[in-house]
Amino acid sequence: MSDFIDTDVLIIGGGPAGCACALYTARSALKTIILDKNPSVGALAITHKIANYPGVDADTSGADLLKTMRDQAVSYGADYRKAQVYGIDATNELKVVYTPEGTFRGKTLVLATGAMGRTSTLPGEDTFLGRGVSYCATCDGAFYKNQEVAVYGSNQEAIDEALVLTKFASKVHWVTNSKPGAGSSGLETLMAAENVNHWSRTRLVSVEGDDSGVTGVRLQQSGESDPVELPVNGAFVYSSGSLPITDYLQGQIPLNEDGGLPVDSDMMTTLPGVWGIGDIRNTPFKQAVVACSDGCIAAMSIDKYLNKRKEVRVDWVHR
Repeated sequence: MSDFIDTDVLIIGGGPAGCACALYTARSALKTIILDKNPSVGALAITHKIANYPGVDADTSGADLLKTMRDQAVSYGADYRKAQVYGIDATNELKVVYTPEGTFRGKTLVLATGAMGRTSTLPGEDTFLGRGVSYCATCDGAFYKNQEVAVYGSNQEAIDEALVLTKFASKVHWVTNSKPGAGSSGLETLMAAENVNHWSRTRLVSVEGDDSGVTGVRLQQSGESDPVELPVNGAFVYSSGSLPITDYLQGQIPLNEDGGLPVDSDMMTTLPGVWGIGDIRNTPFKQAVVACSDGCIAAMSIDKYLNKRKEVRVDWVHR
């Protein structure tokens, strides 16, 4: 009796990229297994409302959209399993994935674990995540039109996200504990914006709120004994940066300098038979619709790879 659970396509990650890929591979009659550590975590799962996914009502939550994607993949035959991956062996022809729930083996392996590799370090950050605390201004900025928000961090990501928020918020309180790099892109534009208030040499101590969500943040300015209570409706935290979740790869695939997983135009990594899709690539375009596109591209590439075709087969061409 085999100790392995075998499949054609093994997908690690049940977010929009993983579910889109599974939908296409399962529909192509490829045995597909999705391994997802927790359906309630991830960038889309914690998004309060979806405002910019084509064809989806703006009142739809990220969790609801993700459940629809997951159910659709399962309806076409994908096998969804809740399992925490703690290691892989992707160096051989058959790819092996180790979990407490069993050892899985796939002819192909898809890495779709996202980029929420960020440790919540502030009191209130976890409590109000998705209810005023956000890691994505592009995703959530429109919800704060004519409201005041705080952005914490001096890295490039914080600057980019603060610039997005200037288009919506009445006031962007940019809080930095360290000096931003002089060569940071967009720094002068941000500092010159009329609705930006820069709190330099200041730590964000905690995020405050109630049942309605975030109501303010507590700041500690250097040299001052008393903290400042700042009323805001949203807190965008970038103090530790956003990192792709790749620890389980254990160095088997070299990463880009920014921690992203390098892939070619078909979403295949430098290891044959292994694909990388969604935010694990650490592109600037961290959007659900882009992740789904990655999943579709990878699935068509996988179908071509497993069936040894020269060209990608598209199902909308009828002959």
